[in-house]
Amino acid sequence: MLCVSLMRKYEDTYRHKGLRKKLIDTLKEKGISDAAVLEAINSIPRHYFLDSAFDEIAYEDRAFPIGDGQTISQPYTVAYQTQLLQVKPNDKILEIGTGSMYQATVLAEMGARVYTIERQKNLYEKTKQFVLRNKYINIKYFYGDGFEGLPTYAPFDKVIITAAAPFVPPKLVEQLKTGGKMVIPVDEGQHQRMLRLTKNEDGTYEEEAFENFSFVPMLSGKNG
Repeated sequence: MLCVSLMRKYEDTYRHKGLRKKLIDTLKEKGISDAAVLEAINSIPRHYFLDSAFDEIAYEDRAFPIGDGQTISQPYTVAYQTQLLQVKPNDKILEIGTGSMYQATVLAEMGARVYTIERQKNLYEKTKQFVLRNKYINIKYFYGDGFEGLPTYAPFDKVIITAAAPFVPPKLVEQLKTGGKMVIPVDEGQHQRMLRLTKNEDGTYEEEAFENFSFVPMLSGKNG
């Protein structure tokens, strides 16, 4: 019975594809216009990233719990951050907050080389059994503190933070190459302002502010 259940969970039926098309229409209506972002989201079975209990509603434009106090982000939030990041094929991208792996997979589907960090040990361990792991060999997974980044692998073309940061982490700015971009939601309140930072040659950065969102908090250290 367990094997049959797993087979059903990892089926991508015409129904699922139809639901994704409706989701893409919703994202377009909300202002997502980057064709590569929309194509990536349309190509990825979001129900693979959720418990089978959520199969019927996996393509609704909302967040869902994934355990350890974390969520899989609302598709609009994923699309919005990805669009701001201006992803190009072969970009070297650092992601802070692997979570469900959905955001990392969207970036990888767009041809980026993704280095993703998760501080929750249970969620990190789940990445090892993820059904799409062998398909997206351009994703490298790490267990660690997002505030520290991955200095060994720096510099990065882009950095994306998928949790509410209390401030812009200086070590992540250091690991961004000159001209590189970071997309980060910043604030300790209930809502965070989405920022896009572009690093200058002298190590400072230009800041652009966009819409407000609500994320789980970005915490320091490792948990597990």
